[in-house]
Amino acid sequence: MKSFDRIFAAVITLILLIFAVANMFLLRENNDKDRPYRVEVSRLAREIEENGFEKIDLSVCSYVTHVEQYGRDFYDTESDYTIREIGGKLYRFDYAVSQSDKSGLILAVNLILAAMAAVIVTMMIFIRQNILAPFDKLKELPFELSKGNLTAPIKENKSRFFGPFLWGVNLLRENLEQQKSRELSLIREKKTLLLSLSHDIKTPLSAIKLYAKALSRGLYPEKEKQLEIADHINEKADEIERFISQIMTASTNNFLEFDVQNGEFYLSDLMAGISSYYKEKLAFVQTDLFIEKYDDCLLRGDLDRSVEVLQNLLENAMKYGDGAWVKITFSDEENCRLITVSNSGSALSESELAHIFDSFWRGSNAGNKAGSGLGLYICRQLMRKMNGEIFAEKSGDIMSVTAVFAQV
Repeated sequence: MKSFDRIFAAVITLILLIFAVANMFLLRENNDKDRPYRVEVSRLAREIEENGFEKIDLSVCSYVTHVEQYGRDFYDTESDYTIREIGGKLYRFDYAVSQSDKSGLILAVNLILAAMAAVIVTMMIFIRQNILAPFDKLKELPFELSKGNLTAPIKENKSRFFGPFLWGVNLLRENLEQQKSRELSLIREKKTLLLSLSHDIKTPLSAIKLYAKALSRGLYPEKEKQLEIADHINEKADEIERFISQIMTASTNNFLEFDVQNGEFYLSDLMAGISSYYKEKLAFVQTDLFIEKYDDCLLRGDLDRSVEVLQNLLENAMKYGDGAWVKITFSDEENCRLITVSNSGSALSESELAHIFDSFWRGSNAGNKAGSGLGLYICRQLMRKMNGEIFAEKSGDIMSVTAVFAQV
């Protein structure tokens, strides 16, 4: 805002300067052009000198209205005049200069400049009050969201210039709030489950310890009794194993929720959201992006989630490839459209290929690259919720991941 205010002050100063320069120029030009009477005075002076005072003809003069020879009332006039000495005598030349045309021009120029200045100032005030001032109030919004302040909705201003932006931010805020609520609920449920299972594990574990202590002390010398105790220990071990399996299931399943709104969308809409952004992004890192020509068709699924899937595939291709090229190709199979994202320079081994869609799994080619091991896991969950599928192939150092969309 302060920068804009400085620009506003500079514009006002410039407008005032233009006014001053324009008026000075017009007035100076006016003064220069308002002196043609001097030409007529000089001509009349020559005529008086050559032919005498009585011979001059004022009917052909546009500016000089009267010529008076020096006498008693020589200076008695209300008109503008100039005095010349001709043949040793003084003569007064009265003249009149029309100002109407020039003053009209000066007025018109000033009115035009005033109108332009008013439009510029009005527009700048409008921009300041309706665009910059509301946006200035939003500058703290990202910091508030980053700090977890998600409860207060963002109010729209009357001008509604930021309608889509504020709608998107409010949607983001609501999604973050819902995710936070779901996360807290999930943590609470898992904690309750773990506490319950931990308590349940104590009972068979205590029994195993008692049986083991009895056997170690020789309390059951009979062979049959020892076998019976061994069976009990095995049963309790199986019980503990079931509890551990439940813990493993709780820790791996349903830790992410996917909201998918299945419908219909065109392939061109999906690719439009991908190609424009990634062409620029890959060009910036000097990686060639090849997008094969395709026939448009109607696909089943969620357009936003489908964009998310392809974004994940392209991000992986950029991250784990050698940066030479990334390619998007298309094919058809059994009423499905297959979209394949390929990249060069893959260092993933064939044995690791079967695990790339597992949650929290990262391959040997990950190195020190940032990541959580969830990208492809999320892609598979989304594709399956959209009644599609996803699979990966490797040929030499070329890695290809294919998303299968059902056609309408």
